[in-house]
Amino acid sequence: MNLASTALLALAMSTDAFAAAVCKGSVLHDPRWREALRTGVIFGTIEGLTPIAGWLLGSIAADSVSAWDHWIAFGLLAVLGVRMILAGMNRECALDTPRRVRHSFWILAVTGFATSIDAMAVGVGLAFLDVDIVPVALAIGATTLTMVAIGVMLGRVIGAIAGRRAEVLGGLILLGIGAGILYQHLTAEGLV
Repeated sequence: MNLASTALLALAMSTDAFAAAVCKGSVLHDPRWREALRTGVIFGTIEGLTPIAGWLLGSIAADSVSAWDHWIAFGLLAVLGVRMILAGMNRECALDTPRRVRHSFWILAVTGFATSIDAMAVGVGLAFLDVDIVPVALAIGATTLTMVAIGVMLGRVIGAIAGRRAEVLGGLILLGIGAGILYQHLTAEGLV
C-alpha cells in the first residue's frame, strides 16, 4: 500500500469514530481538551489494534485464497463502505440527554470497539493482499485519536449533523479504495 492509500484508509476508518465522538461531545457539559484527548486515546488505541487482529486472522487463510484475494478485499471494503454510508444517514445523537462532565472509560471502550469492527475486517482484507499491517495500524490509530479529539470538541458546537456526513464520506472513501484495489489487480492480470 502506498502512502496516499494508507492515509485515505486511515481517514475512512476514523470517520465512524469521529461521528461517535461528535455525539459524545454533544452530550458533554463544556468539554475540555483533556477529556477530548482521553477519549481520542481510548478510541485510537482500540482502532489501531483491531486491524492487527483482523490481519492475523486473515494471514491464516491468505495462502488458500490468494487467487481471489482482491475480490475478498473489494467485497469487504464495499460492504463496510455501504454499511458506513447507511449508518451515517441513520445515526442520531441523543441531544436531549443530561449533560455530563466526562464519559466512563467502559462506555468509551465499548463505543470504540463498536466503531472499530470495520477496521478488523479491513485488516483481514489487507492480510490477503500481503500488506505490512504495522504502519497501516499506526496510521489508523493516530488518525482516529486526532479525529476523535477534534470530534469531541466540535460535538458541543455542531452536534450530530457533521458526524453523520463524516461517516458517509468515510463509506465513500472505502468504496473508492476497494474499487482501486480491484482495478489494480484486474489490470495487472490483463483483464481490464
